Amino acid sequence: VQLQASGGGLVQAGGSLRLSCAASGRVFGINTMGWYRQAPGKQRELVADITTGGSTNYLESVKGRFTISRDNAKNTVYLQMNSLSAEDTAVYYCNVLRFGMTYWGKGTQVTVSS
Repeated sequence: VQLQASGGGLVQAGGSLRLSCAASGRVFGINTMGWYRQAPGKQRELVADITTGGSTNYLESVKGRFTISRDNAKNTVYLQMNSLSAEDTAVYYCNVLRFGMTYWGKGTQVTVSS
């Protein structure tokens, strides 16, 4: 499985960004898709994930601001990020789970200026 993420960038505090991650290759059997992030000097953390059936899970600090969604036909997961703050600055990584295996995309940088 190959994962191609896009949509990161520089945004002012209070602004919005939308991340996308498209899976290709052996996509049959992909289950949970999600986004993690890693800020400098911090551990990677789960931001949000979504199952094939649409059940979602969010990091407490992003609830009400971020929305994860997916298009199963396109094997693509999205992360709509609103009301961004400097604390959201990090490298964001796409992640999928397929038959018990975890796959990671290359990170995309999100920088929020205050």
